[in-house]
Amino acid sequence: MANPILITGAAGRVGAVGRTVTELLLKQGKAVRAMVRNEDGRAQALRDMGAEVMVGNLLDLDSMHRVIAGCETMYFGMSVSDAYLAATVNAAAVAKHHGVKAFINMSQMTLSQMSITETTASPQHKLHWLAEQALNWSGLPVVHVRPTVFVEGFFLIFTSDSVRKSNQIRLPFGEGKTSPVAAEDVARVVATLLANPQSHIGKIYHLTGPQSENMHFYAQEYSKALGRAITFQDVPVEPWRDGLLERGLPVHLVNHLATMADLHRAGRYDRMSDDVLTLTGKGPLSVQEFVRKNAAAFTASAREA
Repeated sequence: MANPILITGAAGRVGAVGRTVTELLLKQGKAVRAMVRNEDGRAQALRDMGAEVMVGNLLDLDSMHRVIAGCETMYFGMSVSDAYLAATVNAAAVAKHHGVKAFINMSQMTLSQMSITETTASPQHKLHWLAEQALNWSGLPVVHVRPTVFVEGFFLIFTSDSVRKSNQIRLPFGEGKTSPVAAEDVARVVATLLANPQSHIGKIYHLTGPQSENMHFYAQEYSKALGRAITFQDVPVEPWRDGLLERGLPVHLVNHLATMADLHRAGRYDRMSDDVLTLTGKGPLSVQEFVRKNAAAFTASAREA
């Protein structure tokens, strides 16, 4: 039997990159080992798809040996965390020990504007940058995948309530342009790289949506998708940040999101790439298409109306 392809973070919500990559590879007939943090319903759903499921912790040396042993190709992805660098180096050290031949690393597009002398106010951005340096130093056969802002984040999680209740997108993006990318498109790229990685080793791919526009443009796209008038209301960063803390989000994550907002206001997310189309043969999802697919999240129920 072929060596399984390892997917870390495979138990994410429906639409999450790791879970979607697992599903795509299984549909191609690939053997997949899905790493999860907990044995729960999401782990069982992966088994039901046909994946070999193993419980492990990216920070735990013993469990990473169990998970990586026997895999020649792996995907490393981890959510925003102050332990991100330690987890990356731990996974990389074990991967090198076991002779992994392709290490697909999920990174962030902001790193293209960072260097040893240029950083951002987000501790997470710095951890991502250092993680890329460590992976490059490791000598592992690495491919870095750098998506821009995910449409599922700011455009779904942080706008659905205000769009549903007041037909407003309320975000602290100012007049800055942005090119959000859908997780499913990122997953299609990662699955393509994992299926045939060798020609991609040592490369960096930047993933964006099909257009870079300001939020007034995207409000029109919401309007077209939902069949009602949606407007954009810029909000100051600090009160928005305070609201996230009140919702109980971790400070490390909130500081990262607030920095992303500041960078949007400064025009730093006005970036475009054809890498999704070039690598997969299919263009990325537009915001209008995404909102139409998720219209229920942006539409008040009879009970709310």
